[in-house]
Amino acid sequence: MLLPIALFALAPALAEESKAEACLRTKVWEGYADGWGVRSMVTAEIEDGRTRAYLVTLYEGNEYQVKVCADERVVNADLLLYDMKGNVIARDSTVGREPELSFKPPATGTYYVVLYAREMVEAGGKGEVAVAVTYR
Repeated sequence: MLLPIALFALAPALAEESKAEACLRTKVWEGYADGWGVRSMVTAEIEDGRTRAYLVTLYEGNEYQVKVCADERVVNADLLLYDMKGNVIARDSTVGREPELSFKPPATGTYYVVLYAREMVEAGGKGEVAVAVTYR
């Protein structure tokens, strides 16, 4: 009897993760028609007021878009792109849970994509986010 209850307790977390991932997959599929490909894609949990950083190599001559979808527990997420010296290269300025940014690197290099959970529905809460780096 305990096993079904335990599985039921896990179901909401998995459902939330699938919402963030499903949202992002829709955005990625829509980009294919315009010639965009996927460089990387990841789903993760993020806590209120915390960041997630992803190291990526971006190549000169390509145009990049970073897209994020978060579940309903996230009210506002910020998206930033840093160079290896710690300078902010690009930033999303919208308020919401689906930030995006575009960047065309002047030279091939390593960058950090940083996602910041600025505001959650519940202070101190956690949410699920899906992040994709696309290129063409």
